[in-house]
Amino acid sequence: MLTRLAYVLPLLVASADRPFGLPDPGDVTVHEWGTFTTVAGEDGLAIDWLPLGGPTDLPCFVEHFQNRRDAKIVLNQLALDQPTPVDYATARSNLRGRVRMETPVLYFYASRATSVSVRVQFPHGLMTEWYPRASVAQPFVNQASYRSMRWASWIAWPNVQVSPGAAPHFPVGTGESHYYAARNTDATPLTVDNQSERFLFYRGVGSFDVPISAKALGDTGVRIRNLGRDALQGAVLFRNRGGVIAYRVLDAPSPDTVVATPKSGGTVAELRLEIQRMLVKGGLYEREAAAMVDSWRDSWFEEGTRVLYLVPSRAVDDILPLTITPAPKTVARVFIGRMEVITPAMEQSVAAAIANGDRSELGRYGRFLGPITDRIVARNPTTANRQRIDDATRGAFARYRLRALSCE
Repeated sequence: MLTRLAYVLPLLVASADRPFGLPDPGDVTVHEWGTFTTVAGEDGLAIDWLPLGGPTDLPCFVEHFQNRRDAKIVLNQLALDQPTPVDYATARSNLRGRVRMETPVLYFYASRATSVSVRVQFPHGLMTEWYPRASVAQPFVNQASYRSMRWASWIAWPNVQVSPGAAPHFPVGTGESHYYAARNTDATPLTVDNQSERFLFYRGVGSFDVPISAKALGDTGVRIRNLGRDALQGAVLFRNRGGVIAYRVLDAPSPDTVVATPKSGGTVAELRLEIQRMLVKGGLYEREAAAMVDSWRDSWFEEGTRVLYLVPSRAVDDILPLTITPAPKTVARVFIGRMEVITPAMEQSVAAAIANGDRSELGRYGRFLGPITDRIVARNPTTANRQRIDDATRGAFARYRLRALSCE
């Protein structure tokens, strides 16, 4: 009873003219951005992989799935159905999925203090990290049920205090992290259970279909197909080969288009501005768009070939149904889809690095080294070849995983 009153009483201090004592949301505006990262198979469709995050990824104060007793059990079941218990880091590193849902952040803008309840459903995915403290519900699953896409999880912040004019006292870790770049906006400070932040943050791993395919046409181009019901409002074909940057911007790509592989031209600084323009067009404020690009300044522009595209808003709503109570005046949800494209040149580069024992070259491909070597093995599936590749890549991938799973 006391717990129930603790939740209800803050609602009763709202203005008397609101029905049922609900707080007046005023002119609350909500903006959200995030990324869906995938790897294209040879047919262009997203494939399963080990969807790790990037180095210096998150500060240690961010909460993880292991914070719940039942959550650790679920992760143990998901870790390739291993018969013995494993810790969180091992479970997450073995959790194969189609999509890494990376760093969605929810910003709130309000002219007066208010409180809201926020809930995000993830029908075909698992929540892995979040901040501030939240309620997370996920069913007991194993690898078979996880891949069946017949289960759902959700995350909820039942009492978010939105406090315009409050002096921000946001937590910091001991090292650097791209997480902090997301704070560089004019969004109203938030408090949940005495934990303060500029935004609500969450992450996950999912097995759902994304609205595009990206098929490599040798090294000459990429065929991009829109598989969704809504038109794409912007896309970029990007390549970084040995530090040489090139890209092509598509303002309104057709449903089925072949884009020639860019050979050279342009700089990362110029491309950042192009992507920021695309994000603002999608509904973000200028500072939000800049914060998003800054958060991914290394990862989006690292070695490799990829398609970055603006995910249609209805697709975002289908993938991550969002409920905010009381309802805000406006909501804008702007997500970037990232699809890695494995080209013949990349396969050849990795194969040569394996033959020469070049760990530095292997390390350039980071978390996407696994899908590339899987492709190489598929072309020559002998036991000896598989063993040779495993021996050559184990160290490089282990070093990347250690950085990706650490915090500061």
